[in-house]
Amino acid sequence: MAAAPVSFVGREAETKVLEAAYEGAGSAFIPIYGRRRVGKSELILHFMKDRPGIYFLGKKAPAALQIREFLGEAAAILGEPLLAGYATESWSEALDLVVARRPAGRKLILALDEFQWTVEASPELPSVLQEKWDRSWRKDGNVLLILCGSYIGFMEREVLGRRSPLFGRRTAQILLRPFGYREAALFHPRYSRVDQARTYFLCGGVPLYLKAFSDTRSVEMNIAAELLDEYAALHREGDFLLREELREVESYYAVLLAIASGATSHRAIADAAGQDVRSLHYYLQQLAELGYVEKCHPMTGEPPSPRQVRYEVSDPLMRFWFRFVFPNTSYSRHMGPERALRDRIRPHLDAYFGACFEKLCQEALPRLYKKEGITAAFEVGAYWSKDVQIDLVGLRDDGWTDLGECKWGTVRSPRALEDELEAKVRAYPNRRNATIGKRIFVRQGKPAREDGGTGARWVGLEEMYQ
Repeated sequence: MAAAPVSFVGREAETKVLEAAYEGAGSAFIPIYGRRRVGKSELILHFMKDRPGIYFLGKKAPAALQIREFLGEAAAILGEPLLAGYATESWSEALDLVVARRPAGRKLILALDEFQWTVEASPELPSVLQEKWDRSWRKDGNVLLILCGSYIGFMEREVLGRRSPLFGRRTAQILLRPFGYREAALFHPRYSRVDQARTYFLCGGVPLYLKAFSDTRSVEMNIAAELLDEYAALHREGDFLLREELREVESYYAVLLAIASGATSHRAIADAAGQDVRSLHYYLQQLAELGYVEKCHPMTGEPPSPRQVRYEVSDPLMRFWFRFVFPNTSYSRHMGPERALRDRIRPHLDAYFGACFEKLCQEALPRLYKKEGITAAFEVGAYWSKDVQIDLVGLRDDGWTDLGECKWGTVRSPRALEDELEAKVRAYPNRRNATIGKRIFVRQGKPAREDGGTGARWVGLEEMYQ
């Protein structure tokens, strides 16, 4: 059964930024960037509906072909058929032609999507745009320029960075992030909170993935149909994303497989991936720029030792894909997706979801702080050492440190879980001499006798979503 269509969800704050820029008196220049699939293009197209503008999707093609296509799009949108036949290989000339034909008295939106690919074919384009902005667009007040890109490192260097010709000219910027867990739940209103959380563990907050999962079938059925079936759109998603952005994809595969399989330290990843330790930093940096890997350190309020740093696959779908889909590709094709799910994935799902639940709790903590009226600045993470693992740490500037235990499985003894957290509290290096707050996050509701005498605050999944 196909996933039910979902209308445009969320992005109210970002839409307001774009609307204010369009309705304002002067021209505006807004870079929009973020990892692939996060909904940048959908946001732009949703905003441009019923507003005059040219949306151009860059591609890996010769510059002359892209300019010709840009003029063709402009001809259709502006009702100026002569534009399509204009012979030029100059972006400067093409942009002048289009802006001169904007609707009278209205601001023209110029949205250049996948900007990194257009610049690859036309390296002069940032300088051309800078010249147009400085000499005419800014003072004429007739253009809303949107530059959009999926490669965060490129956008930060070539559009936002000090060495970019466009540096200092943006009037606003939008780093579009995946949806949080509460907004992601809006894609599946018929699911229970548990299934909404499970779906978030698999899809994260990426709209394309959330739309692929239908709440008319179980989460496991969605895994089989949308990830394990060789004809499904997401079956080769990990491979597609890497090949779109990177060379030497085999090395990146090895690194991601190593991390997804449990190697977290620099040395362990290098050994598992068969990489030289000295070259590993480059691969990790590239994956971090794409938003697929993050570097984590134990939260104590002090600078971490390099030996304590861990690497994690930060994107939920990539994490699941490299943990379960890619290693079982042959089995899935030979035995079928349902058999692969039953034999290779289901026995490990609860443990996998348990680790994902820890991330969800860390994401939920700032919202709980807001509901509790806590206004102090804070950092959220985890703590680990050779002796102890603490799922959640909230370092607050008001002299408090919150330590939390996150339990996805069934809680058979609330008191035993409180005692376990209490032991971890004693092992935590409280070098700030902060007051320790204790929290226990669970999938089900709070136990009938919530407090076993340790002062821990219990938080159920339902409360996290409220």
